[in-house]
Amino acid sequence: MHAAPDPFLPSDPQAPFEGAKSLLADGHEVLALLRQWAAELGFSQIGVADVDLSSAEAGLLDWLSGGFHGEMHYMASHGLKRARPAELVPGTVRVITARMDYLPASLPDGWQAVEWARLAQPEAATVSLYARGRDYHKVLRARLQKLADRLALHLGPFGHRVFTDSAPVLEVELASRSGLGWRGKHTLLLSREAGSTFFLGEIFVDLALPLTEPETAHCGSCTACQVACPTQAIVGDRLVDARRCISYLTIEHPGEIPEGLRPLMGNRIYGCDDCQLACPWNKFAQRAVVPDFDVRPALAAPDLLALWAWDEPTFLRLTEGSPIRRIGHARWRRNLAVAMGNALHARGEQAVPLVVESALRAALTAWLTQAGDSPDDVMVRAHVRWALGPAPAVLQDTAPASP
Repeated sequence: MHAAPDPFLPSDPQAPFEGAKSLLADGHEVLALLRQWAAELGFSQIGVADVDLSSAEAGLLDWLSGGFHGEMHYMASHGLKRARPAELVPGTVRVITARMDYLPASLPDGWQAVEWARLAQPEAATVSLYARGRDYHKVLRARLQKLADRLALHLGPFGHRVFTDSAPVLEVELASRSGLGWRGKHTLLLSREAGSTFFLGEIFVDLALPLTEPETAHCGSCTACQVACPTQAIVGDRLVDARRCISYLTIEHPGEIPEGLRPLMGNRIYGCDDCQLACPWNKFAQRAVVPDFDVRPALAAPDLLALWAWDEPTFLRLTEGSPIRRIGHARWRRNLAVAMGNALHARGEQAVPLVVESALRAALTAWLTQAGDSPDDVMVRAHVRWALGPAPAVLQDTAPASP
């Protein structure tokens, strides 16, 4: 079976621009106009980075050679192209970087406490904040293209490509070099004005725009994100082992989740925000200004039983246009089965009410007896059996061995 083409990559990413262009107008005036137009499109900040990322290549190679990318094989296959924008799109001389805040407008002040409280309710389901609205790939890419079109109207045609978290691009590296923030110890970009609750996007251009100044780091001795990580996936400053990361396990990982990590996942069924919830800089997190990131009603206060009741047509209907849809119904059920198992095994103050426990167990048991023989059902069945089994021991040292 051949992989479907990536809709976010250009049809011919090797097609060169016609040639790098010197700006006819004053570059700083153009940058000011870009920022004005970007704000009108819902972006919060614009920067400009150079394409020389050679100093980041050694760290990228070390991360890949350590196997920290898990089964995200595309990261290894792209190799150093990720750190070489002018190889990805020949003719590129600058990268316009953009930030768009995504914190849903409906969240109250003190939203971190609300999220921590949800994580403490075993029968509740927790979806990462960024995924409760529309797929950010679609939102940012369309608006970045509008920004590029506006610039073309002003300057005339120029070579460009728009990217948002799907092409081999070192997004955080480019964003930090262009002044949008600094790389936090959890590897996410941090901003003094907006914390980390934002998306990044880029426009590769053949325009010699003026560079914007990088931001210095402001994490200091704080280790809140490292301490908060449920699976201890942050294995060093600015170093994450994806194989332990709940976001990777619930989204990118295609098969069975290592048993020793399942109890640590709690009720997190799509992504994980713990490192962001713990970060002091997120007291400055900004609400989204575009309606696309408003919370969908089905994800406003979901519980495990309600989500488990979704058959595949319901899943596809309620996740249309959502980033959740890309994991498919089988991984969705796999993740729910782990969370339901953790609810069944909850102890002490977090124990679920007996009636809820009975309903969880009945739902899992009913599905197990009805499951078919497809590969997807086999994967889900394995997690359901685990969920219905005895309370497991929590194994902290469960990272797969490096290749």
